[in-house]
Amino acid sequence: MRISVDALGGDHAPDEVVAGTLDAARALPGDEFFLVGDRDLVEPRVGPDAPQNVHLRDASGAVGMDEDPAAALRSRPEASIGVCARMVRAGEADALFSAGNTGATVAAALLGVGRLKGCRRPGIATVLPFPSPVLLVDAGATTQCRPQDLLNFAILGSVFAKKFFRLPAAARVGLINVGEEPGKGNDLTKEAHGLIQSAEPLRFVGNVEGRDIGHGVADVLVTDGFTGNVVLKTAEGVAAEIFDMIRGAVTAGLVSRVAAGVLRPRLRGVRDQVDPENYGGSFLLGVRGSVVIGHGNSRARGVDNALRGISSTGSGLADALEAALAGADPREEAR
Repeated sequence: MRISVDALGGDHAPDEVVAGTLDAARALPGDEFFLVGDRDLVEPRVGPDAPQNVHLRDASGAVGMDEDPAAALRSRPEASIGVCARMVRAGEADALFSAGNTGATVAAALLGVGRLKGCRRPGIATVLPFPSPVLLVDAGATTQCRPQDLLNFAILGSVFAKKFFRLPAAARVGLINVGEEPGKGNDLTKEAHGLIQSAEPLRFVGNVEGRDIGHGVADVLVTDGFTGNVVLKTAEGVAAEIFDMIRGAVTAGLVSRVAAGVLRPRLRGVRDQVDPENYGGSFLLGVRGSVVIGHGNSRARGVDNALRGISSTGSGLADALEAALAGADPREEAR
């Protein structure tokens, strides 16, 4: 795999992004990594002992978190994320990674990389790290969806989850809804239910309520980007609050502190299991290439894990996804 890395994107860029890329490059000597950013900022952090498979590509700066993504990319096409996307489109890279402005990464992917045939809008695929990990699609790329979009997310997510989770059989696909019955929900979910249910290649398990998201009833959960982003941020926030409550409880007195010493290794294991840095990033499904969006606060470990995840999917991911979309319901033409 040849991966272009937005060295300037993220709260801790370029230091943590460069460090994570160097770690991944040492672990994956068969892959190539292109650090894209202002050479004067990036080169000193790479240092003289960088692995042979790390290369630099100059760019004029990052798209800021407070900027309008599309406007910024039009006015500054040489911004680091724009250069990364054009490298994928030109065939110089198979994938790109950025922990910067999510909207800018999605816009750069659509404008610079392009959509897969049959996909009207892309979806962000995020791993929810429950005991049985589940893939959530969409986690925020397309907030205004049509029923056909949810069918596309189901198809894309099914193919990706089987590959990413190394499932022995077809991925189980569920539709997030307010009730289990097929007739529940709004017009979007009711019509999407019918489309997904009638798509023969899919292993559809029906509607999934919010309380069952973490119970392992599905490998892929499909929803619109607005709902998906709320689900993701709520899950992350609740997990953080629970750990804060546990920390307070086990340090509240001498007996509790003694018990905490015994429990600490197990609690650390649970904390590490739900740490987003373990997966490092979310795949943008529906574009011509592997596009991965990292957390804005990604540290070196998160960047390293994201790049390893890209490498593990291989360079044929986009072709596999496009082939799967070719069998989608044709009643609503993508446009």
